[in-house]
Amino acid sequence: MTRTATRLADLTAHELLAAYRAGTLSPVEVVEDVLARIEADEPRLHATYALDPDGARIAAVDSAARWRAGEARPLDGVPVTLKDNIATRGVPTPVGTAATELVPAERDAPAAARVREAGAVILGKTTMPDLGMLGSSQSSFHPVTRNPWDLTRTPGGSSSGAAAAAAAGYGPLHLGTDIGGSVRQPAGWNGIAGLKPTFGRVPVVPPYAGRVVGPMCRAVADVALLMSVIAVPDERDHTALPGADIGWPDAPGPVRGRRIGLLPDVGVGLATERVVRRAVEEAARALEGAGAVVEPVAPFLTREMLDGMDRFWRARAWSDLGALPEERRAKVLPAILEWAAAGADLTGAEVFHGYSQMDAMAVAAHRALAGLDFLLLPTAPIPPFPVEYASAFDDPARPFEHIATSLPFNMSGQPAISVNCGYTAGGLPIGLQIVGRRFDDAGVLALALAYEELRPPQRPWPAV
Repeated sequence: MTRTATRLADLTAHELLAAYRAGTLSPVEVVEDVLARIEADEPRLHATYALDPDGARIAAVDSAARWRAGEARPLDGVPVTLKDNIATRGVPTPVGTAATELVPAERDAPAAARVREAGAVILGKTTMPDLGMLGSSQSSFHPVTRNPWDLTRTPGGSSSGAAAAAAAGYGPLHLGTDIGGSVRQPAGWNGIAGLKPTFGRVPVVPPYAGRVVGPMCRAVADVALLMSVIAVPDERDHTALPGADIGWPDAPGPVRGRRIGLLPDVGVGLATERVVRRAVEEAARALEGAGAVVEPVAPFLTREMLDGMDRFWRARAWSDLGALPEERRAKVLPAILEWAAAGADLTGAEVFHGYSQMDAMAVAAHRALAGLDFLLLPTAPIPPFPVEYASAFDDPARPFEHIATSLPFNMSGQPAISVNCGYTAGGLPIGLQIVGRRFDDAGVLALALAYEELRPPQRPWPAV
């Protein structure tokens, strides 16, 4: 089903801010409409965690007062959700697993602090799978989140709830995290825009190689707006980049003369399905028609790189899970426990070799953009798989086969965004991934804004 009427819950952040500024809408009525949408859809979607209607209503009243007083902040009155693992003060951070001891967070994580300071109305948190280590919404703590476009399909992971919430119209702004594709892949499978920023652009607590916080929104312009608020250094993240006057774009950038590489199949992991390949190639032709210079790029990822990362992450996961008391470890999702347990038998040499593939992947990804401004490839090689599956094969031994398109750019630190570029015969969205040179987040967003105007008309958003 699709929605036939636009409600306040469906307005973009830019539209809301313009209406607040003009005095034609109040944050109070907007938040009420968004909460009504959530109340109606959550029994089927299960995208939220620690929803806080009372807190949101209080924040909306405070925001309305600031607008009346002429003291509005950059995101004043705009509804936002944050992924489970982005700490918000007073709320436990289970990281998707029942094995976590539920202790309220003492303070906001950097991104949460920035949106709160900017006046955004925090509605609550969104769901994720155990430890963020799945491309699905299977969790031992949260109910299974479903894809609004087809409730029998996964929304992807690990920013499962954020993607589903954005597509369903739980307000315009959502924050996820990404260490192997966890913002982009669910964004692609839900027809929204999801940015993995340059590593270090948005402070993360705790920081870790490849891990980023990124916006997930229906519109690319809202992604850019949210980045303008959260891309601020924070002393808690020693890997954070220095502050910079980036000039986040709110209009399409130039296309003519841009050198763009096209990689419809990465050559490792799952092969790109025909419907996905066709949509990505049509997007490339649209950009070429607007004056871009599009040329093929040879696959650069190897089986050794992908398997090495798998081994290293198994060892890393088992170092945490193996240290838990047995009664808590037993609460972890079986698929994750089975996958991680293999890390206990790896030798030091095998783990080190796996770790070294992070750098090998980074070098290869940077070389792939040599002489290019951007790279186009599928966000995911396949459409979303059944919601009951923990991974594309529902096989704990092969959980990374569908992230070969996204993982390299976490290791390289390059910015990458997913935007919708088409639909399957069954109406499921297909994601186009646009990758840029490191630090060129604004360029990636500007090209994504341009592509939004070039792509065919989009289908109405789904009704749950």
